[in-house]
This record gives sequence, structure tokens and C-alpha cells, in this order.
Amino acid sequence: MCRLLPGGIIASVQRVVVLGRGGAGKSTAAVQLGQITGLPVIELDKHFWSSDLSPLSGEEWARVTNALAARPAWVMDGDLGPYDVLAPRLRRADTVLILDYGLLRCVWRAHRRSREEADFWRWVLTWRRRSRPVLLRGIAEYAPTATCHIVKKPKDLTSWFSQVR
Repeated sequence: MCRLLPGGIIASVQRVVVLGRGGAGKSTAAVQLGQITGLPVIELDKHFWSSDLSPLSGEEWARVTNALAARPAWVMDGDLGPYDVLAPRLRRADTVLILDYGLLRCVWRAHRRSREEADFWRWVLTWRRRSRPVLLRGIAEYAPTATCHIVKKPKDLTSWFSQVR
């Protein structure tokens, strides 16, 4: 069951999945968590998109995520929306962190970062209504024993980082 932050002291983490809407700061959060814990960070976008920005097939992506998730310890960031195959990494996760920041914050961050296609913006705009419920169902099904945290504000993420061992 996911819970809103802030919470108590966080136990040691070994395999953390960072999810959220485009522009939420998943990669930045994963890098910070990697620095705090010493865990290797795996940025899923680097494995999923080719140089011409075409996605891997669902079958190929499942193979890649299975191989990445089989590693003993990691922080994996990425929420690939309708392209994603969540099960492999959720099955191995001990912690799931959902960055559920507001739409305007994410749109502003994504716009500042780069130019995006219409599909990306459609996903960003509909994430809370369409993608978030899919993520929560996936967590319940594939990661029922993982600790799940929902972060609504950047200051709560900072507080959570200070509690991670």
C-alpha cells in the first residue's frame, strides 16, 4: 500500500523504482538517491529510446528490463507511460517512490528541459487520471511487499532523502 510522505525513518533500500509524470524530476531524484545510498542508478530512458527516439518493441523492452532488474541493487528511474513494462522491476523492488507533483510544475520543468512531441504532452496532461491508477495497480500486483511512498511536494522528497539509510 502506498502512503503519502512524510513518514518515519526509512529502512535500508537496495532496489528502488522511481516513477512519476514527465517533468517531475525522476532522473534528478534517482541520481540524488544514488549519491546518498551508493546504489547504482539506471536511467531507463537511456535503455528504451534509440538515437532517433524510436522506442523498443514491447518484447525487447521486457527483455531489457528483466536483465536490468536482475542486478542485485539499483535505483531505476523512469515512467514510460503507455510504452512501459512495469512488472520486471516492480517484482524486484523493495521501495517504490512516486513523484506525484502538480501538473503546472511538471509542464514548466519539461518545457524548460527540452522540446517534446504531442504524445509526451498528452501523457503529461493525463498522467494523474490515466497512468497513476495503472501504476498503483501494478505496484499492488507486482510489488505487494515493497514500501511505496507518494511524494506531493519537493520539500517532502528532501525530507525523505534525509531519512534514507
